[in-house]
Amino acid sequence: MSKADKTKEYIIERTASIFNTKGFAGTSLNDMTEVTGLTKGSIYGNFKNKDDVAVEAFKYNFGIMSNLFASEMAKKKTYREKLLIYPHVLRNFSDTKFPKGGCPVLNTAVDSDDTHPLLKQQTIFAFNKWKEVIINLLKDGIESNEFSGGINKEQIAITILALLEGGIMIRKLTSNQNYVDGVTSSLREYIEAI
Repeated sequence: MSKADKTKEYIIERTASIFNTKGFAGTSLNDMTEVTGLTKGSIYGNFKNKDDVAVEAFKYNFGIMSNLFASEMAKKKTYREKLLIYPHVLRNFSDTKFPKGGCPVLNTAVDSDDTHPLLKQQTIFAFNKWKEVIINLLKDGIESNEFSGGINKEQIAITILALLEGGIMIRKLTSNQNYVDGVTSSLREYIEAI
């Protein structure tokens, strides 16, 4: 890896949590220089602009989250157990290696909704990729006779994501564990009923 590539990777890793916590609009160039210890020239010598850094930081955060779910699922044998990782992670959110600031898909979807088309496009891509992971688990579960062949895989995937993201939002907003436990229980029951 070249020195320029190492610097670029360093900038992404160091700014990822700021973008995921403060959002695109709330993250300033001063924030980026402070957290990296680099000058404005060093940052913009490696990236075209703040947009470019934000997109790469989002991809980095999404990668961390995806790897967390994949590594936990790899420990499970059945496809239902793999799906049950979602309520488990939601329930034990603060004990996991989730990106600082919470779910990057949720955060960036809200942050970029009407203001940042490039980030919104990246978020849609990530959401669809995540949805496909769940759909593929359901397909594999059908093939192994864990799930009925007549299920609506896309609708189930969307519902799992809606419950999970809603639970994360409620956790961040209220810090009320009883609310999180309720959502977690509902998500677990939904998956058990598939």
